[in-house]
Amino acid sequence: MRILNQGLGAVLLLLLAATALASERSIAIDDAVVTEHDMRIEGQRVRYSATTGTQPVWDEDGKPIATLFYTYYQRTDVRDRDRRPLLISFNGGPGSASVWMHVAYTGPRVLEIDDEGYPVQPYGIKDNPYSVLDVADIVFVNPINTGYSRVVPDEEGEKLSREEQKERFFGVEQDIEYLAEWINTFVTRHERWNSPKYLIGESYGTTRVAGLALELQNRQWMYLNGVILVSPTDMGIDRDGPVKAANRLPYFAATAWYHEALGEDLQALDLYELLPKVEEFTLDEYLPALARGAFIDEDERQQIAEQVARYSGLSVESVLGSNLDIDLAFFWKDLLRERGRTVGRLDSRYLGIDRKNVGERPDYWAELTAWLHAFTPAINHYIRNELEYETDIKYNMFGPVHPWDRQNNRTGENLRQAMAQNPFLNVLFQAGYYDGATNYFDAKYSMWQLDPSGEMRDRLSFKGYRSGHMMYLRYDDLRQSNRDLREFILNSIPEEGEAARYE
Repeated sequence: MRILNQGLGAVLLLLLAATALASERSIAIDDAVVTEHDMRIEGQRVRYSATTGTQPVWDEDGKPIATLFYTYYQRTDVRDRDRRPLLISFNGGPGSASVWMHVAYTGPRVLEIDDEGYPVQPYGIKDNPYSVLDVADIVFVNPINTGYSRVVPDEEGEKLSREEQKERFFGVEQDIEYLAEWINTFVTRHERWNSPKYLIGESYGTTRVAGLALELQNRQWMYLNGVILVSPTDMGIDRDGPVKAANRLPYFAATAWYHEALGEDLQALDLYELLPKVEEFTLDEYLPALARGAFIDEDERQQIAEQVARYSGLSVESVLGSNLDIDLAFFWKDLLRERGRTVGRLDSRYLGIDRKNVGERPDYWAELTAWLHAFTPAINHYIRNELEYETDIKYNMFGPVHPWDRQNNRTGENLRQAMAQNPFLNVLFQAGYYDGATNYFDAKYSMWQLDPSGEMRDRLSFKGYRSGHMMYLRYDDLRQSNRDLREFILNSIPEEGEAARYE
């Protein structure tokens, strides 16, 4: 009887172990689900397929060590796939999923939100009548630990250690290297080598795609037609010190204008009339004054402070108390302090309420809570119910990728080098005037500094919008930003037989 009990116990243990393994949350390393759809874009009927799935990241021995989750939209009512552009889309963070541009900007379905971008209930999504899917196929890629992308176990059930993951994936150079390999495999599998190719990145995604442009050329021998930088980071382009401080002022002015915190004469102007005046003052007077630091003449200090206060909506006392260098967090807290409100970081149109009016920074970012409010239920419902991809893995809006190795960030220079090597490569900057995290004037400055020679300035362009970091959340800017992107794609495809050469 004792032996029998031991045997039954062993069987029970095996059954429990098998049940535990079967119920362990995991993602398929290499799979896909395809669904068929149709919609109207800019009044034209478009039929398309959506491929949702995973594709491996391999190590040097050809064994899978991770898998990336993606969604690939292809227009199905076209004949010549070789001439059809492919747009490869990344968000940023680092550690952010592709959800933001996927279901709010270029994809065929977008959030149910109000016309200014605020969440509404019931949550959901609707057709995007301005998606660029009419002119380009789109793949939305989730880097490791974002979306459903994960590190996967080997044949023995072992995963890379946290330190090994950091060394392979979580840094400026590491991120670019493994993603370039992944893109090569994707383009090969889906037979898109002949297609004009574009990268689009938002926020840290601009660092990613700027670096990928050269990595794809030099290591994968894949040449691009365009790179789109949405709300760009510095990409390793130096803009510290007085430049960093001065470049904030046009953003301050835009935000203060939006909240009617400027004097009557400035409020009477349209935003597009106001900003050139502020930009001119910033470059011609404010930046030189900041450069002189403590040795500026006192009368000039007072004069500059009064003008900065006039354009920023802050008091002269606050500007002088900041030594003319206004901290961003202080601005978000102080601009509407008397109204009992704070303004958002990524989009200063959004308002917050703090526990106390005193203090130097807001308690929370009002815009981010509003966005997560709308995006999280929408993407989870959409993937499972419309794209029919089912998994018990949690969709990481933001995933664990930190600490991030930011050393050797030369991605802006890498993009310049890629442009120099490839006469067909064009670059578009897109930025919202109310973005305080990656402000629009920094984006302009980076564009000016990207190619010091000026020989490629005709291949660099900038578009600004009356919204924030995710400028496409505002309905008018969803329409305009997609139209600007569509125009950029179509205009950067060479004529048939045109040679890539310099005269």
